[in-house]
Amino acid sequence: MAKVIGIDLGTTNSCVAVMDGKEPKVIENAEGARTTPSMVAFTEDGEKLVGQPAKRQAVTNPTNTLFAVKRLIGRRYDDKAVTKDKKLVPFEIVKADNGDAWVKANDEKYSPSQVSAMILQKMKETAEAYLGETVSQAVITVPAYFNDAQR
Repeated sequence: MAKVIGIDLGTTNSCVAVMDGKEPKVIENAEGARTTPSMVAFTEDGEKLVGQPAKRQAVTNPTNTLFAVKRLIGRRYDDKAVTKDKKLVPFEIVKADNGDAWVKANDEKYSPSQVSAMILQKMKETAEAYLGETVSQAVITVPAYFNDAQR
């Protein structure tokens, strides 16, 4: 039977686990850590970095390093929380055509869901490397304070 993984998509860090018999096992990433920074960066030559590689270059590439994007999921650009976030992050938060809050890196716009999907993909790859098999099912945590649009 195929394994089902559990992913905690965190604002700051994310982790992935699998049931190992009757015990949950938090899976270490390629760097040997049990948590992965919830960060995505785009280099000048268009390379996408996720997790620790993104965090390592954040100081030298702040406007193209996206973090805490989960806070923007399901939020409108004009939302008070988004207005506050715009003052706190080095990357650009932009208004999408539908009025939602999106982010911009290397002159490309990304929805918070797209960025989160990149992090989730990294977590899936971490689990697959550990398990040695393809993962097709996952349970993803959702903060209790998320509304229906954010879920």
